[in-house]
Amino acid sequence: MDNLTHSLAGAVLGQMGLKRKTGLAMPTLIIAANIPDIDAVAVLLGGHSHLAIRRGITHGPVAMLLLPLMLWAAMLAYDKWRPNERRLPVHKGWLLALAYIGTLSHPALDWLNSYGIRLLEPFNSQWFYGDSIFIIDIWIWIALGVSVWLSLRRERGGESNWTRPAWTGFCVVCAYIFANGVITRDAEAQGLWSLEERGGSLRADVVANPVPVQFWKREILWRDDFDYGRGRYVLGQGVVLSKDVRAHNMNDGLTTRTIPVRVVTEKGSDADAFLFWSRMPVLEMNDNALVVRDQRFEDPRVGDRFTLRMPRSDNGQ
Repeated sequence: MDNLTHSLAGAVLGQMGLKRKTGLAMPTLIIAANIPDIDAVAVLLGGHSHLAIRRGITHGPVAMLLLPLMLWAAMLAYDKWRPNERRLPVHKGWLLALAYIGTLSHPALDWLNSYGIRLLEPFNSQWFYGDSIFIIDIWIWIALGVSVWLSLRRERGGESNWTRPAWTGFCVVCAYIFANGVITRDAEAQGLWSLEERGGSLRADVVANPVPVQFWKREILWRDDFDYGRGRYVLGQGVVLSKDVRAHNMNDGLTTRTIPVRVVTEKGSDADAFLFWSRMPVLEMNDNALVVRDQRFEDPRVGDRFTLRMPRSDNGQ
């Protein structure tokens, strides 16, 4: 998810009452909720190498163990450097617990979308996809933002039930996430059924891709060993598949997810990184270049960020 969502998640946890457990609780929760995204520095590598690094090692079990400890040590050092009698005294045990709670909220949210996360890295590089929530969800922003604002307003007004809006917002978001998971599963089941009705392959992979704002809709993406296509799903109306079916050109006799070896070696690590990250790769060939993209990110507003272009060799291969 985006970092505003992660920050709001940390803030709502604090307003649910955790901020009263120790000094520096709120900044610890908010920083912890964002800290696995330190892998964002990988974009400085240029090209597409960062795709193979993002949402990996800093989101896996080793990081979930070490990052909270590092943050805890940093916050204790800050408290010693800048003591403040106006805030609650720091309770080391609670501060460490909050660092873990905030950090663990990050992969829990990142798993929800179709971008993917490697939850077991470095022990296993498998990608996991929740396919339930768009990577930037305005409804989660509103629910968390309003609940934090109302909770702070009550707290500053001296009301005893100041945590109630935060708890309400937390429960509403949990229910929203659950409902979106149900919508996604229904969309995928109906997508597969529609594909079978049309005579498609029983081995097809169907993904219900969340879309911005309209949580009751899904973009249906499907592919089999040779072809791919798309469609749309609307809650209560079912699935309509496009008649446009194309070859994804990813089956070269080796695997269905590997560009021919001669292509990979031409580009080196950039192509390797893109294929490692890509879930639904598509290879297009023209007179001048080989273009690899991912079905999930074909929107022209973001497609260039997830498109790999490689010059063709002189012999056209």
